Amino acid sequence: MKNLLQFSIIFILLTSCIKDIPDPSWVKIETWTLEANPNAQNSAGVLTHNFTDARVYVNNELLGIFELPVKIPVLAEGNAEIKIFPTIKNNGISATKKAYPFVETYVENVVLVKNQTVTIHPKTRYYKETKFNIEDFEDVTVKLVDGPNSSTNFMVVSDASIINPQINENKFLKVVLNQSQDNWVASTTFNNGSINMPLPKGQEVYLEIDYYNTNQVVSGLLGIGIDGVQENPNVRLNPQSPSEVKWKKIYIELREVVSGMTNAQYYEFSFDALLDDGDSEGIICIDNIKAVYF
Repeated sequence: MKNLLQFSIIFILLTSCIKDIPDPSWVKIETWTLEANPNAQNSAGVLTHNFTDARVYVNNELLGIFELPVKIPVLAEGNAEIKIFPTIKNNGISATKKAYPFVETYVENVVLVKNQTVTIHPKTRYYKETKFNIEDFEDVTVKLVDGPNSSTNFMVVSDASIINPQINENKFLKVVLNQSQDNWVASTTFNNGSINMPLPKGQEVYLEIDYYNTNQVVSGLLGIGIDGVQENPNVRLNPQSPSEVKWKKIYIELREVVSGMTNAQYYEFSFDALLDDGDSEGIICIDNIKAVYF
């Protein structure tokens, strides 16, 4: 009898709590669109992106970080300001999501109604003052060179079985590794040509890369100064299954790496790959190498 009485009291409390929860309004957020900025001071090249998530605020109150598309319950009614920040997987790691610092926040004013859904199609663009150093492999002169210890050379190709016109335009870099040519080493030559890439210390700096690979490849940063070249291997791009391989995009944060190279006067990007153990062949394709900074 005592247990029954306790259960009855708990049941009444729970049901009363449920009844006290108000009906929400709903906000549905679709996937991001990256647009060209008509006021841009520098060319952003091909506008590929991988803004998978969004940091969402309603009336300046953080609701959370959500993978898009998403439908979010909101305990508010009436006029509301929705702020949505384009969010990346920093260094390709799902657990380290970060609002990308070089693109604009999307803001929309809506009217929230209980049990009704407002649908938002968020758009963003690079801030007009964003700077870029880009190698997209479309020009006759390529700002990349194979290293002296590389056993294979990259090719600039238009492989119909791999190319995606929305990502690659007409050409991209391709490397084929096999058992006789099992390593590839290369670096950019931004600073050896007409482009200077000093990269700012103590500020936000990112490397963007579009890639398609069945073999691992490590992206690094070279710091070049009067004392020589300082190598800093940074982020490993994991291999994809040959049956499921597709073009992906990664955002690699370089702020700490750049700031740590105190004697560097300028920088280059490096790539290093060995044929994966147990494989007879590996493919690495890269496009739209972008240094992004203010």
